[in-house]
Amino acid sequence: MHEQVDYIPGIPSIRVLDLPTSSYDGKGQELLDITMEVFSTVSKAQYLLFTSVYELESIVIDALKQKFPIPVYSIGPAIPYFTSEKNPSSTTSIDEPEYINWLNAQPNGSVLYISQGSFLSVSRDELDEIVAGVHDSGVRFFWVARDETVRFQKYGCSVGIVVPWCDQLKVLSHPSIGGFWSHCGWNSTKEAEFSGLPMLTFPIFWDQKTNSKQIVLDWKIGYRVKKHDQCSITREEISSLLKWFMDSGNEEVMETRRRAEEIQKICQFSTANGGSSEINIGAFIKDVLFHKYS
Repeated sequence: MHEQVDYIPGIPSIRVLDLPTSSYDGKGQELLDITMEVFSTVSKAQYLLFTSVYELESIVIDALKQKFPIPVYSIGPAIPYFTSEKNPSSTTSIDEPEYINWLNAQPNGSVLYISQGSFLSVSRDELDEIVAGVHDSGVRFFWVARDETVRFQKYGCSVGIVVPWCDQLKVLSHPSIGGFWSHCGWNSTKEAEFSGLPMLTFPIFWDQKTNSKQIVLDWKIGYRVKKHDQCSITREEISSLLKWFMDSGNEEVMETRRRAEEIQKICQFSTANGGSSEINIGAFIKDVLFHKYS
């Protein structure tokens, strides 16, 4: 599993362990079948659009342009960034969700946002360890946990908040958020980039493994929760990691935060007037109109 794969065009050397895996809880084969069906239609496509930012993945996008005879456009991050508020009011508002009012009351950069996604989850035993570790760390947290609130009731949430759903990009863009514990789904990865946040990666399967590698090793804006490819992690390890990660005096994490902010600037520029994604969207629309009316 530690074998390096270095022959995929446009992809830096990568471990087999970090390639997408389809084995998880019996759901992998179904997803693999759907993916292969989608791939089989590529030969019929007139255009290829990717929700990646060109400047962050230029080598692989250029390799794809060499591979396919049709136009390839990178239009990332392709998220509803216009709804994000970079400087929300610090005052309580009856028009805001209660969780935003809670965030407004927290110091800047002090809250860890935790989300394991909506498609898959960890085992019950592992979740119990994570909940205990987060509680023991004493770190302020904002956790999106669907149907799992009973686990938090055992420990209480004196320094955190647990919600079943939230406007994720709005929360990530809030100044009180200082880090993101993520399953590394692609949408969450893009929103973290756009928000300029350092990450703790906790992938489960599929592309999450590869996204985690990109976050930690390629962009260097995060850290793996499970070190040395552990199969499990204890509450003590989680507690220690969170204290270290959220320590405002930790120079290593501060450097990671600075790199995350540089990634944020790249993402924002790509969507601005004259940015790569803005130009590509315009070119795609012109191509479609040209073929429609020619």
